[in-house]
Amino acid sequence: MRTRPLKVALLGCGVVGSEVARIMTTHADDLTARIGAPVELAGVAVRRPSKVRAGIDPALVTTDATALVKRGDIDVVVEVIGGIEPARTLITTAFEHGASVVSANKALIAQDGAALHATAEQHGRDLYYEAAVAGAIPLIRPLRESLAGDKVNRVLGIVNGTTNFILDKMDSTGAGYQEALDEATALGYAEADPTADVEGFDAAAKAAILAGIAFHTRVRLDDVYREGMADVTAADFASAKRMGCTIKLLAICERAADGGSVTARVHPAMIPLSHPLASVREAYNAVFVEAEAAGQLMFYGPGAGGAPTASAVLGDLVAVCRNKLGEATGPGDSAYTQLPVSPMGEVVTRYHISLDVADKPGVLAQVATVFAEHGVSIDTVRQTGKDGEASLVVVTHRAPDAALSGTVEALRRLDTVRGVASIMRVEGE
Repeated sequence: MRTRPLKVALLGCGVVGSEVARIMTTHADDLTARIGAPVELAGVAVRRPSKVRAGIDPALVTTDATALVKRGDIDVVVEVIGGIEPARTLITTAFEHGASVVSANKALIAQDGAALHATAEQHGRDLYYEAAVAGAIPLIRPLRESLAGDKVNRVLGIVNGTTNFILDKMDSTGAGYQEALDEATALGYAEADPTADVEGFDAAAKAAILAGIAFHTRVRLDDVYREGMADVTAADFASAKRMGCTIKLLAICERAADGGSVTARVHPAMIPLSHPLASVREAYNAVFVEAEAAGQLMFYGPGAGGAPTASAVLGDLVAVCRNKLGEATGPGDSAYTQLPVSPMGEVVTRYHISLDVADKPGVLAQVATVFAEHGVSIDTVRQTGKDGEASLVVVTHRAPDAALSGTVEALRRLDTVRGVASIMRVEGE
């Protein structure tokens, strides 16, 4: 066994970084046995050096992250500071000075993963980021390695624990959106500013990463269609229950039926209670993968938190260190298919539309005519009315998103339609 330790630089020592440092210390013997050489924490870059960090030698702490990654004796840089800059520059600098990188930075990988992979390859280094998607759940490595000989056609998942907690509370307790969000904030599931979660930005970054790996093509964050969940109401859940469904914020990545393009999207959707994702509760994550040979696979577990995310980081660290000892690198960027990303208008799915209409004869016929004129076939209709007002709920057969958008715009122009109360896609069937 090699006796000289592999040196690790840690960028960031917050919730995740502190757990990484703790595990490296408490499991040092096990890590040594699994890697084939000892690993040593050689430096920790932070913004506030005066803060007490239990278990970390103060002599290792620095505010000069650039100097740390430039040292030349660093074997692996672990980046858990997040954001685009300075993380991007620090990772690039690490490659240039001989270090491989383990990152948990979903936003950066989604935006600049291709360029970072190219730099890593240029310098013969590894870039691993299992922790960037779904916390402790092994997902990226199975897609990149275990399913490398298969053809993945669809990835459908709950990849944000905060939003799943909120929607689960709305479903199980009847709470309104704001009430459920307040509870999530009080329990520490939601940030003080929950925008990244509830507006789908977090899930969209993860969808971009998953789509790129699953379909071997370039998918950037800007390619992902995104809708938030702030408009989901108790009435939507009531309608979902009548259909035998629940509502989840889903990340959906699909290969077109003809194989010539892919799509990536994040939005709330109704899914049947019989679907495995419907039973994912609280702040858990789950991802459903459909592959040509392997069939249907589901990955489930805690998607966030210090310890679960640190577990994924340490798994990558072990893999990268083994590669270092073997003077090899692991799987890099695979974008050989160069498939285009189709716009949302070309996505085909089912829809649930709730309309506020005048309660008088002929309204249903007018509405049905609009759907027919735009080529959207109606599956079921439910109408309730009282005191001159009525609610009309239409569930469609599968149709392109562009056709549905045209239908809704035309419905809004009808004098008998007082308003479009909600539009929700129906997935997982």
